[in-house]
Amino acid sequence: MFLLVISGGVGWEAILRFRDPAPVSGRTLIVVAAIGIVINTVSALMFLAGRKRDLNIRGAFLHLMADAAVSVGVVLAGVAIVFTGELWFDPAVSLLVTAVIVVGTWQLLRDALNLITDAVPAGIEPLAVRTYLAERPGVAEVHDLHIWSMSTTEAALMVHLLVPTGHPGDAFLAQIYRDLHENFGIEHAIIQIEIGDSGQACALAPENVV
Repeated sequence: MFLLVISGGVGWEAILRFRDPAPVSGRTLIVVAAIGIVINTVSALMFLAGRKRDLNIRGAFLHLMADAAVSVGVVLAGVAIVFTGELWFDPAVSLLVTAVIVVGTWQLLRDALNLITDAVPAGIEPLAVRTYLAERPGVAEVHDLHIWSMSTTEAALMVHLLVPTGHPGDAFLAQIYRDLHENFGIEHAIIQIEIGDSGQACALAPENVV
């Protein structure tokens, strides 16, 4: 959100400079921005390996790459100003950089909102999980299935399994835990076994009950 707000500020300032160009030293822009490219790129590479598995690391990576992109834009604007003397290159490149940052951070914002609202983590298909559970031996029904993120790296699951033949045992549950971890990346699972006692029907079984 911070990156998007800053991008909006940069974009607005660029629009104002189209109408009222400000004096710019092209050579100074090139030198300072080139230093920024080196520092931000080297820093971003330190987060490259972990950016896919951790939302915080991805945020840091995108922030540094956005800074590097801004610096590249500034260098290009400086070169253009030095060779042409046209000041409109400065706001034009600023708008281009703003667009790049917005596109790059939009998915990050969506993932962050999903995390804080306990949405299903990206990469986990609830229907596939439900199908897997429904196909376990002895399982007659799957209900009250919930999947959410516990952190930026771990997912959790809670579900009720109806097994009319009785509790299938710890080995049955242990296998499901392993499969959920290996096939879906779900680290923590809470599984409630029900036997379908007609006198004690589960109140959470109906699909319209959350």
